[in-house]
Amino acid sequence: MKYQLIATMAAGFESVVNQELKALGFTTQSDNGRITFEGDEHDIIKANLWLRTADRVMIVVKSFKATDFTMLFDEINAIPWENYLAMDAHFPVTGRAIKSKLHSVPDVQAISKKAIVSRLQDVYHRRTRLPETGATTKIDVRLLKDQAEILIDTTGDSLFKRGYRIDHGGAPLKENFAAGLIALTPYRANDPFLDPMTGSGTIAIEAAMKARNIAPGLKRHFAFEQFASFDPQWLADARENARADIKNDLELMIMANDIDQNMIDLAKLNANEAGVLHDIQFKQLAVKDFKTDLDNGIIVANPPYGKRLNDQTKAREIYKEMGQAFIPLKTWSKYILTSDLEFQTYYGQRATKRRKLYNGYLRTDLFQYWGKPTYKK
Repeated sequence: MKYQLIATMAAGFESVVNQELKALGFTTQSDNGRITFEGDEHDIIKANLWLRTADRVMIVVKSFKATDFTMLFDEINAIPWENYLAMDAHFPVTGRAIKSKLHSVPDVQAISKKAIVSRLQDVYHRRTRLPETGATTKIDVRLLKDQAEILIDTTGDSLFKRGYRIDHGGAPLKENFAAGLIALTPYRANDPFLDPMTGSGTIAIEAAMKARNIAPGLKRHFAFEQFASFDPQWLADARENARADIKNDLELMIMANDIDQNMIDLAKLNANEAGVLHDIQFKQLAVKDFKTDLDNGIIVANPPYGKRLNDQTKAREIYKEMGQAFIPLKTWSKYILTSDLEFQTYYGQRATKRRKLYNGYLRTDLFQYWGKPTYKK
């Protein structure tokens, strides 16, 4: 069966997710910060298993006009929910309404939930309350003016949860955000790569997984596994094919440094869980002490942002040290993420390009310094 699908992502990564989907063979459309595409059950598995930079994949179950709550109830009740929800399924309903006559979001959620419950009670021949003790499937009801859109989440926990993170530091970068930063660079598997403030190792791990073509969803479960119409063998086959596609014959040059040995030890644990420990050279090293004879490398850094006044002074001192260490590396390209808009002043060089990204609700900028590599692209 063909479905209309939506991939969601953090603001600023729309073009990255779009390119990912196209590389996976999908025809896409971009509209108001979301990417739509079509696919069957196997495509839902493929997208969830392979998307590195998206948040989740959702099915647009139905779109219809709704100017009153009776229309909303009837249209939702007519959806074959039994194809998605088992009798004991737990299905929280979230809602949002923008410029709609049905402006009360709590009422939208309650009416939508009632419509689904009524349908399932009829199908499963139950007159008592549905238990909702089983697996969770999230349902989203969106109203824009008079148009309603009903979506089912196929992902479950957001796609940033790869399943390899044993623990993290104080302000970890989400895995899909780190993968998005890497996707914005020209990194290739044979390029030297540096994560100079690795923390729990996320950027370096994501670089290694991308270079080795390790599917980011190999170690996790998804909401679609609980759909009534889902055959577990489909996912088993997709995982087997993904493992066969891993590039095991590469020699990577990925360096991950941190001033804190405790963070290095933690990053090693995470890298081992991800299956890429042997690909990353971890080292306790301050940014100011980094030196290399290698050419044509890529640096992706997530330094401290310094949101508090005392921290800002320390952060800006680190920016100066980064400039002193990195600016002389003429053939290297550097990509540095921070919310400090004065970064360039302290780094000591104007960026080639800036890109606005949102790390959660925090506005950040990716300061890009394009190197002059000696190889021909």
